[in-house]
Amino acid sequence: MASIRTGALVIFAAGFCVAAIQPFASLHQRISMRDGVRLCTNIFRPSNVARGPVILVRTPYGKQSVLTANYQFFVDQGYAVVLQDVRGRYDSEGFFTPVSQETADGEDTLNWVGRQPWCDGNIGMMGGSYVGMTQWRAALGNSPYLKAIFPVMAGSDDYLDRYYSPGGALKLGHRLEWIAENMKPTGFTPPPFRTIVDHLPLRTSDVAAAGRIVDYYQQALNHPTYDTYWKERSTYRSLGRLKTPVFIVAGWYDNYAQSDLAAYSKLREKYPSSRIVIGPWPHNMSMRFPGTDFGPDAMAPIRTYQLRWFDYWLRRRGALEWSESPVQVFVMGENRWRRLQKWPPDTVEMTPFFLDSGGRANTLEGDGRLHRHAPRAAEDDDFIYDPRDPVPTRGGAVCCNDVVFPWGPMNQQAVERRKDVLVYTSRPLKKDLEVIGPVRAILYVSSSAPDTDFTAKLVDVFPDGEARNLTDGILRLRYRNGLELPEPITPGKVYPVTIDVGVTANVFEAGHRIRLEVSSSNFPRFDRNPNTGRATAGETELRTARQKLWHSPQRPSHLLLPVIPNANPKLTYPVRAGYLGKDPHFKAR
Repeated sequence: MASIRTGALVIFAAGFCVAAIQPFASLHQRISMRDGVRLCTNIFRPSNVARGPVILVRTPYGKQSVLTANYQFFVDQGYAVVLQDVRGRYDSEGFFTPVSQETADGEDTLNWVGRQPWCDGNIGMMGGSYVGMTQWRAALGNSPYLKAIFPVMAGSDDYLDRYYSPGGALKLGHRLEWIAENMKPTGFTPPPFRTIVDHLPLRTSDVAAAGRIVDYYQQALNHPTYDTYWKERSTYRSLGRLKTPVFIVAGWYDNYAQSDLAAYSKLREKYPSSRIVIGPWPHNMSMRFPGTDFGPDAMAPIRTYQLRWFDYWLRRRGALEWSESPVQVFVMGENRWRRLQKWPPDTVEMTPFFLDSGGRANTLEGDGRLHRHAPRAAEDDDFIYDPRDPVPTRGGAVCCNDVVFPWGPMNQQAVERRKDVLVYTSRPLKKDLEVIGPVRAILYVSSSAPDTDFTAKLVDVFPDGEARNLTDGILRLRYRNGLELPEPITPGKVYPVTIDVGVTANVFEAGHRIRLEVSSSNFPRFDRNPNTGRATAGETELRTARQKLWHSPQRPSHLLLPVIPNANPKLTYPVRAGYLGKDPHFKAR
């Protein structure tokens, strides 16, 4: 262990230049866990505070030995900052077992820090992505020293967050990109991203991505259903025993948005002090989207929120903000923030928009329509789904490297020109339509295959034709009755199914049109269904399937939108950006 005093710094916070406090640093402190494994930890303490509150950050991405501006900000406020490599990563001992290891290790670390003479017994945790997951898991240990957490885009259920969709398809691009970046041995150079995601069978994709077998990826393939394996690892299912106040930050174009909102809703029932902010962000909220501008209020003063949150719970300073409106959502289209009492809003009305066509809804040049009234005639639309030529992912809530796997809002017209994409579009709206909440597609479908997928994507169509994606989803038909109950389908039989299309907040402005895209693939956001009906992990055979979508008075396929009736513009307000530095631990995952 080395102890040093770092040099003076000058940082910019909230627009002001301030002289930074010189912290006292203890580097490479070895903290023993209950099983004897030692975790490497760096400690930075304000030189003018003998004993005070602590901010703990536990990361798999490599702690810093030099205090960055983000953490210097908290040292200047009188907080000690403790950075730790999690088990099996960088300078810490042990074997890395993602997420499940973080409850015991987090609790042991908190108890060690809490007993140090420089800690006053009050600890908070912060950080994003996996660093947020370490907070959730540590909080489940209910250490008496942990007084508040602030997870950013971290999710709350490993099955639904990092591996599978609510419809049971594997989040292929997400997992393999992360494995390629973080699990490769020294000297191994991963092949191009496209080569990795195209690899079959999925069972050996970890070797293709990282040059070695990755145990937890193999376990995920062994458990494609939501079984006991996943339930025992779910933070969401354990929230009832949580006693720590939680402030969540989420993004509409982030992979974890739906899970973050679900966790907040469950927490809010028992802990009214919980808070959530969700903005128009991808997994890295400091990134901007090429060609899309959500206006000057699109950022939020997250660092200020963190300081006030920790000051209240760790120091009992200030007030607990937003008691009457603990939910803050950024409404796209209108590009304004809205305060809500709960998620989803009490006033939301699930409003159907019915699919209709003359049987030729293929491509954006087809005759697919969305109506507020049910179709009067019986028709069906069909297309060929070929898993060898899947519909490409174009933006959306993907993760985690935007260079190889671009995220966010993108024009979908190129996708909509494909014949295996059914396109249903409303007439231009006569007035604004505000949508906040979960989106669903209730479809009547059939297939020539014993198992296949159907996808749905909600799109905002601008007057100039730009088709901006808002949210999307997929259903593997074997899971049409639930993730625990896989059942093959009978080829040719028509099934009513519900696709979870995700969550959003958007104003479809007057003159815009609402669009729903339906297909059978969204690759590599989700893995391809080979249409064989067999287990996908070891499958190498890919078959084509003829897909049909039915719409009639008896089979009223429709889109369900969470509409805010007679939205009150007085409930929206601007949030000006405050100090929001780039967090070196906010890494994708």
